[in-house]
Amino acid sequence: MQIDLTGRRALVTGAGAGIGAGIALALAKAGADVVVHYAHSADGAQEVVETITKLGRRAKSSQADLTVSSEATALVADAAEFLGGLDILVNNAGHLVGRATVEEMSDEHWAAVMGVNVSSTFFVTRSAVPLLKASNNGRVVLMSSLASENGGGAGSVAYAASKAAIVGFARGLAKELAPSNVTVNAVAPGFIGETAFHNTFTPSTAQAGIIAGIPLGRAGTADDVADVTLFLASDLSSYVTGQVIDINGGLNFR
Repeated sequence: MQIDLTGRRALVTGAGAGIGAGIALALAKAGADVVVHYAHSADGAQEVVETITKLGRRAKSSQADLTVSSEATALVADAAEFLGGLDILVNNAGHLVGRATVEEMSDEHWAAVMGVNVSSTFFVTRSAVPLLKASNNGRVVLMSSLASENGGGAGSVAYAASKAAIVGFARGLAKELAPSNVTVNAVAPGFIGETAFHNTFTPSTAQAGIIAGIPLGRAGTADDVADVTLFLASDLSSYVTGQVIDINGGLNFR
C-alpha cells in the first residue's frame, strides 16, 4: 500500500545529513511539507530543502541549538508558522559526543550527551505537543538506538543511557497523548553505515566486525530507517503507539 502524506506538515530535527536527511526526503516524497532542522550542517540542510522543493513540496531549513530550551521553542514556532501547524514530529537530532569510560567521564561530558539526546528531545516535544493535539492526528517519532539495548560499544555508557531514556520517554508520552489521538513511537537503529556518526567514532576494522555479526549480512542504510519512520508517520500506524521498532538486520537484544 502506498503511503500518502499529502497535506501533512512535518518537522524533522537533525535533518541536514545522514538519517535525518533520509527521513525528511522520505516524508516529502510521500507528500508532506517539511521543515528541515540543522545545528551545524547548513549546506546539507539547504540541499535537502532544494531536493524537496523539486518534488513539489514546501520546505525550509531552520537552525537551532536544541540543547537550549528557548532555541527549541523558537524552532517549533518557526516551523508552525511556515507550515501553518504541525502534524508530524521526528526527533532525530542526537550525538555520541565522544567515547569515555564512566571512571574517566567528566560531569561536562555526561551533561553534553544527555543534553543533545534527551533534553533536546524533551524541549522540542514539549513545544510541539499543543500543535500535535490540534492536528487530531499527530505523529511523534523518537530516535533511540541499539545501544539502549546492548549498552553500546566501548566508552558509550552515557550514550546508551541517553537512548534508553528515549524509550521510557516514548512509552510515557504515548499514554499521555493517546486521548488526543497523537501516537508516539521510537525507532532503534543498529549499525547504519556511511554516516558521519560511524565514520567519526567507529574505525573501519571495527565496522567490518560489526557487519560480520549482522544476520542479514549488511550494514543498514539511512533509507532503512526512513522507511520505518514513514510507516510510523502515516495512517497505516494509527493503532501503533508506545512501541520501539528495532532496525538492526536481525540482532536481537530486547
